[in-house]
Amino acid sequence: MSFGKDLLRKIKSIELPGENAHGIFSPPLRPVFTYEEVLAYNPKFAAVNIVLYLKNNEWHFPLIQRTINEHDRHSGQISLPGGKREERDEDFAETAIRETSEEIGIEKNYVKIIRDMSPIYIPPSNFYVYPYISYTKKNPEFILQQSEAVEIIEFPITSFLNLPDKPEIMVLPSAGGNKVPVINFNGYIIWGATAMILSEFSQLLKKM
Repeated sequence: MSFGKDLLRKIKSIELPGENAHGIFSPPLRPVFTYEEVLAYNPKFAAVNIVLYLKNNEWHFPLIQRTINEHDRHSGQISLPGGKREERDEDFAETAIRETSEEIGIEKNYVKIIRDMSPIYIPPSNFYVYPYISYTKKNPEFILQQSEAVEIIEFPITSFLNLPDKPEIMVLPSAGGNKVPVINFNGYIIWGATAMILSEFSQLLKKM
């Protein structure tokens, strides 16, 4: 399947699959939390961003490999650009755009939000995360914030069309040696909240 320039318009109109999509790549024994239950943990709030752009006439988006940091529970993992909401942010969409600009250097004036996605709670770090889909008209020139990221991974969105309903299971040291469902793309191993968010994105694409 190929996606034309009407991709952005179509993405806006599709109903979100939410927890049904998250559950496919959810780590074993991870409970489903209501919003009230999440609030009881006094979570930190954050936003992440799937930034679409055209490269060689094909839609892509970037992921980052996080910098190794002993104080970061998600150190070294592959994730979407994003981060913690700051008081100066007007809303979570602004958080997503600002963090994208800071972490990978995409000029925020060229980033436009298409839609929000289903929020997700991350128990190990006590973050409640709001994912967004956006696009940039300007071809991105990536500049990494070295304290946050060591590598940009550019993914064509067609690679997420065939995510299986029964994903590959791997034992990962970063998951405490537990078996977890993963997205294995050319040796890049994506799991946890990022895989759950991308599962929902994949389900959106499959409905188009």
